[in-house]
Amino acid sequence: MIMKRTIDEITGSSRLRRTRKFGWTRRLVRENRLSADDLVWTVFLCEGKGVREEIPSMPGVYRFSVDVAVEETLRAAGLGIPAVAPFAREPHSVKTEDGAYITNPDNLVNRFARDLKKQTQDIGLITDAALDPYTTHGHDGILRQGEIVNDESVEMIVRAALSQAQAGSDIIAPSDMMDGRVGAIRDALDANGFQDVAIMSYAAKFSSAFYGPYRDAIGTGGLLKGDKNTYYIDHANSGEAIREAGQDLLEGADMLMVKPGLPYLDIIQRFKQAFSVPLFAYQVSGEYAMIAAAAANGWLDRDRVMMETLLAFKRAGCDGILTYFAVDAAKKLQQG
Repeated sequence: MIMKRTIDEITGSSRLRRTRKFGWTRRLVRENRLSADDLVWTVFLCEGKGVREEIPSMPGVYRFSVDVAVEETLRAAGLGIPAVAPFAREPHSVKTEDGAYITNPDNLVNRFARDLKKQTQDIGLITDAALDPYTTHGHDGILRQGEIVNDESVEMIVRAALSQAQAGSDIIAPSDMMDGRVGAIRDALDANGFQDVAIMSYAAKFSSAFYGPYRDAIGTGGLLKGDKNTYYIDHANSGEAIREAGQDLLEGADMLMVKPGLPYLDIIQRFKQAFSVPLFAYQVSGEYAMIAAAAANGWLDRDRVMMETLLAFKRAGCDGILTYFAVDAAKKLQQG
């Protein structure tokens, strides 16, 4: 004979669906919330005037000339987005083995920074000091006889950080993963009167297959010689990521970042438990491209998946998210 119990006997007096019945009760008990304040817009720059060119591997994402990028950033600020992170597709003619053009005050990122800050101080500017958009080999550091040399790369990265601070960057975000670069940048910023410029460390940048569309966007996809396994973190390792983050904080990092995002939610949660500092994730180009491609084929609802993934970062412990979806998400949030 099968024993039968009523639902009340099984659950006691607790019925978890009670708080899910109405929209207002679901809002009332919601544990995590996403707002435009959580979003950093990642934007691509290119040479020219009035340029707005779509990136084939990232449908809906564009490269902008500096003038258009400033206009679009002002619109993003109007949606409540607090910061923008620009990345440059520089002409091949300025690329060198050592990536020295990153220090040029007239490169795309520095021109964008100056022009944006002339227009407004109400949106933050986060700039990457890695060398990959500026090298002929597509690496984030200086390549010598097949090896990415650490200390020489750090010297160039420090020069880049100072150039960006002088142009108006509010936060330097070095993504190169060279040892000691955070401390060297902090020392140089402080020594040159930029004590208030913060550092957002790409503390856990993993050697990932999710960066492909980004490399197309900045024009390094066909340049890369070898891989980046000798300086990015092995995606099998989590304890190593914790050690990297701890070292960067000791060197003077003000905030931490995990990159990529969705495949590394466990790392985000571990960081949040281990460190009481502002924490960010970068929802990278491959994550964006997967969602965009699936939506284009009718397999997913683009907007719903966009919002669900962004909220997942908040649930894991992020204070903010760098994302190509920032403007679209802010518009959805504004519409309620």
